[in-house]
Amino acid sequence: MKKSNVLHWVFIIILLSITACSHDPQPIKYGEDACDFCRMTIVDNQHAAQIVTVKGRNYKYDAIECMINDLSNWERPPVKIQLVADYSRPGILTDAKSANYLISKKIPSPMGANLSAFSQEKNRNEIHQSAGGQKLNWEELILTLSKQHTHNHH
Repeated sequence: MKKSNVLHWVFIIILLSITACSHDPQPIKYGEDACDFCRMTIVDNQHAAQIVTVKGRNYKYDAIECMINDLSNWERPPVKIQLVADYSRPGILTDAKSANYLISKKIPSPMGANLSAFSQEKNRNEIHQSAGGQKLNWEELILTLSKQHTHNHH
């Protein structure tokens, strides 16, 4: 083989290996995967969460509050995607920043924050009618949990 042909194939192999790295969320293996924050096994498909970094690394969580707690001290590659389980559609993840949240004592979450997410505001409002609680958007949720976190540790 000519040297130019060898370089051509080396370039193609390198290109393929770069594009093979997925920057997409990976399915959470319920009952197998461990939470990247608290190390508990992820079993609840209505409260799980996931982060994908710009480098394509996946972090999986057994509860939305674990993801938020992990983000509060984040020193890893920048976050590309943040996903939360849609309470109304078990096993389906939705964008964390556009989700609608509910904190209700009638809906316990794995780590005790009683926090659930909904991709549709109408679904959250329907659950809120029967379960009560506090309705929040992403920004309000971050503020609420950070206040609770500082109160619990003082």
